Amino acid sequence: MKKITLAFLAFCLIIVNSTKADEGMWLPILLKNNFAEMQRLGLKLTTEQLYDINNASMKDAIVWFNGGCTSEIVSDKGLLLTNHHCGYSAIAAHSKPSDNILDNGFWAKSLADEKENPNMFASILVRMEDVSYRVNKALAGVDAKELEAKKTELFKTIQKEATEKTTYEASVKSFFKDNAWYLFVFEKFTDIRLVATPPQSIGKFGGDTDNWMWPRHTGDFSMFRIYANKDNNPAPYSKDNVPYHPKKFLNISTKSLQEGDFTMVYGFPGRTNRYETSFGIQTAVDKTNPATVDLRDIRLREWKEEMDKSDSVRLLLSSRYAQIANYWKYYIGQTEQLKRLKVFEEKQNSEKKFNEWAKNKPEYASVLSTIENAYVDYNKYALHRTYVNECIMASSIGGYALSFQDLAKAMKAEKQDTAEINKALRKLKGDVNAFYKSFNVIADQKILASLTEMFYNNIPKDQHPAYMAELMKKNNAKTTKETFEKFAANVFKKSFFVHKEDVVKFLSKPDLKQLQNDPAYLFVKSFYDNYTTNIKPHTDAFNLINNAEGGKYIKGLMEMNADKKFYPDANSTLRLTYGQVQSYSPKDAINYKYYTTLTGVMEKEDAKNPEFNVPSKLKELYQKKDFGPYANKDNDITVAFITNNDITGGNSGSPVINGNGELIGLAFDGNWEAMSGDIYYDSKYKRTICVDIHYVLFMIDKFGGASNLINEMNIIKN
Repeated sequence: MKKITLAFLAFCLIIVNSTKADEGMWLPILLKNNFAEMQRLGLKLTTEQLYDINNASMKDAIVWFNGGCTSEIVSDKGLLLTNHHCGYSAIAAHSKPSDNILDNGFWAKSLADEKENPNMFASILVRMEDVSYRVNKALAGVDAKELEAKKTELFKTIQKEATEKTTYEASVKSFFKDNAWYLFVFEKFTDIRLVATPPQSIGKFGGDTDNWMWPRHTGDFSMFRIYANKDNNPAPYSKDNVPYHPKKFLNISTKSLQEGDFTMVYGFPGRTNRYETSFGIQTAVDKTNPATVDLRDIRLREWKEEMDKSDSVRLLLSSRYAQIANYWKYYIGQTEQLKRLKVFEEKQNSEKKFNEWAKNKPEYASVLSTIENAYVDYNKYALHRTYVNECIMASSIGGYALSFQDLAKAMKAEKQDTAEINKALRKLKGDVNAFYKSFNVIADQKILASLTEMFYNNIPKDQHPAYMAELMKKNNAKTTKETFEKFAANVFKKSFFVHKEDVVKFLSKPDLKQLQNDPAYLFVKSFYDNYTTNIKPHTDAFNLINNAEGGKYIKGLMEMNADKKFYPDANSTLRLTYGQVQSYSPKDAINYKYYTTLTGVMEKEDAKNPEFNVPSKLKELYQKKDFGPYANKDNDITVAFITNNDITGGNSGSPVINGNGELIGLAFDGNWEAMSGDIYYDSKYKRTICVDIHYVLFMIDKFGGASNLINEMNIIKN
């Protein structure tokens, strides 16, 4: 049995023979199976140079940036490059009307100028290890109801063994819906300082209009630095810390790119769901995606109205606005492209073939029908689940009030545990300043009214909490709109969560009765309790079936397609993708070349539209053709380029690397025509949008005047 299991897992986790080279996010420890194809496309390195646990390799220069992006080390002093939008919250946090670095940019001319960022971290992978046999053996025969508890216990043991006598952190991750398991060990640094950022008129040029679009002219980069203690180990912020000395950093190439050039993207892609069934796609297209878009639209509209009134409000809300807007547009695009590419129909055809193959195989014969039946029940509650996340919890005051439930639980316990109460209080006290810094009373009152009305109108009445009927009766008005406006006004008039000083006062002397009677807490707790009691059991039952049967489905696909080998979905673990610089044609008579230039920035300039403002200094540099050594053959600056690398969210900030292992750009976006990519990879349209390293260096040197940073990096001249 052991031999069969190990052989099957080895079979699972290597390259698809018939898959195009640009598809797939590959685990770097398995690159030997891709190596011949990578060499054919232009790779000049060995597999050990890409990944090696015993010697310095490229993986030591790739950094998981704050848990949601990727960055890369570009100097022997721990200098990091990542996207502007990955550093946006830190940049915005340092900005105020009197020192507005979000709008004006920032370039540290010395280490002393670099800015501290509490709550930011950067993690570097130490090693990964296949623990599939150990996990599958331990979980074999475990009852489904006890499975999660058993996993938690087992993973704690494995992680503890991996990090004993070290300062490392570890996690065990699932692949192919629990068919395989890998251990990941990290070194986590928490003293991360802001080094440089262009103004957002460059770093976010094009704004929401150009987001997910090509051609693109955005200088989407920022720079940070890892600091360590005198022994080069992770340490909390201290003035005595020094720049981290990495095992490896990336050299930078200034050679001009050509169509067909080999490219690698090395980073931490977040989530894909390439093995999703037609049933899941239909639910996303018909239900959850449109609901997410509509609900986020309310927040964006109300925040934008307040942001337009003053610079101070704009700076406070800009980070949250950008985060919500990014995936608001993403879900619009994903739905559109899933329909355009007829992904639902293609999945149905694939499933029909699977059922034909599986009809005489007991292990697989009922897999898809079981998943389909699970969706029949789940679809009754899928919208409710989305509304809890994007509606009830999305109201700032509601989400914040619910964060007090752990304190309430500790205070309500028959035998009060002082340690638990104090633990909850410490966390809440630590969160106060961050919450109220971006809390806008006027906007959030309107958001609470509109979102709650949306819940009332769009969620079946038999799924409403009893509180909803009380709300309607107590705040009854001529129209439902007026009713919910009255409700929100009462909450904001009476809740102590509206004012920071009242929350600080409460936390200094917490009163359980006061908390339980607070209208904001009553509101969100009633919806949350209704969900956990009446809705979550259905979604949990669905997830259990969908994951178990989905794992069988993937396993069956592998057996059915014995001449192929499959790659795992992205799950925020280190991956490498490879491809080429490549143009594309999105529609008849439209051809997009593979790069854009500074000339295009000037052509897009619109003084009346803040998304397309161009700084006067940049216009001056352009008019004088003062490009330094970064100009292309046409005496212009290449701003961005596209490749056919396979990426997703989490790859933001990932290095784009040439065949010699040198940095040539930063991945920062996907293109509109392939926004189905998290579910379905389309080789014809899928492109990765990258900021060109020439534009980054030009900005640092000529625009920012930070020659100290240019001198710190190892730049390979063309």
